[in-house]
Amino acid sequence: MRILIIEDDASLASYLAQGLREDGHTPEVCPDGRQGVSRAVTESFDMLIVDRMLPDLDGLAVVQAVRATGNAVPALFLTALGDVEHRVEGLEAGADDYLTKPFHFSELLARIHALDRRRQQQAPTSVLHVADLELDLLSREARRGGKAIPLQTREFQLLEFLIRHAGQVVTRTMLLERVWEIHFDPQTNVIDVHISRLRSKIDRGFDVPLIHTVRGAGYVLREPSGDH
Repeated sequence: MRILIIEDDASLASYLAQGLREDGHTPEVCPDGRQGVSRAVTESFDMLIVDRMLPDLDGLAVVQAVRATGNAVPALFLTALGDVEHRVEGLEAGADDYLTKPFHFSELLARIHALDRRRQQQAPTSVLHVADLELDLLSREARRGGKAIPLQTREFQLLEFLIRHAGQVVTRTMLLERVWEIHFDPQTNVIDVHISRLRSKIDRGFDVPLIHTVRGAGYVLREPSGDH
């Protein structure tokens, strides 16, 4: 699993990452809450391990912010705050489990494995929807208003990313990294070209556009407003 560790204690974060790697996982470490939220909602993780006492943005706010985007990635709190009230606060904020410090790493692994089993038992959706647009991840087909929309492989990947982040502004950097797997800006217009092609297929012939350009920021795919 790809696991995001949001922990400001560098030695503890290193210890956790090493142990998770030895257990066959791919850990990523983030030292503060705001960066943690950003990564959690723009990247694909299988689980979050979140410290309650973080600088800038505490763990409760981190999990609440992630949940507010509709992201249901399993989240486990690590904290020295172990009384009942604090555990209840953490679970009500959207965490799936709560482990107090100090802890045995074997127990942490057992809880991670339990959360993963629960995650895998939940049937993942194979069809994504935004308004009258749907994307079938199994058949690799797109439809809007019941009309089939032929997409090339890269167009499908781009649309899937936009739908999974519906309502959020996605930047050129995000698209380059997640769709093209390019981790620098090569000063190319490839994104503009593909967005233009995708927009012509998704929005042309329909009264309300779904794909919008946010000047100076990026693009957003969103539901029509109630005014339409």
